[in-house]
Amino acid sequence: MKKSDDNLMDPTKRFRNAPRCTATAKSTGKPCGAPAVKGWNVCRMHGAKGGHAAGPSHPSWKHGERSRESEEARKAISELIRADKKLQKMIR
Repeated sequence: MKKSDDNLMDPTKRFRNAPRCTATAKSTGKPCGAPAVKGWNVCRMHGAKGGHAAGPSHPSWKHGERSRESEEARKAISELIRADKKLQKMIR
């Protein structure tokens, strides 16, 4: 059995073999080329694991009037009102 010349502890080998970022530059159209974050298609500079969690813990959170939950509740109420108006027209 022949001994391999590969150094298994070499960090540059892992870097070279890592999947690459799929983001492209608007000006040149060339790909980024940085290693993608594990589980993502882009690197950390192009948005992987970026942003803050939505909701009251977000620094820009004001009051929640336009939150996802309140928007869904508003839509449900509007749908019920429309259904009620249809029923009233059918009764008359």
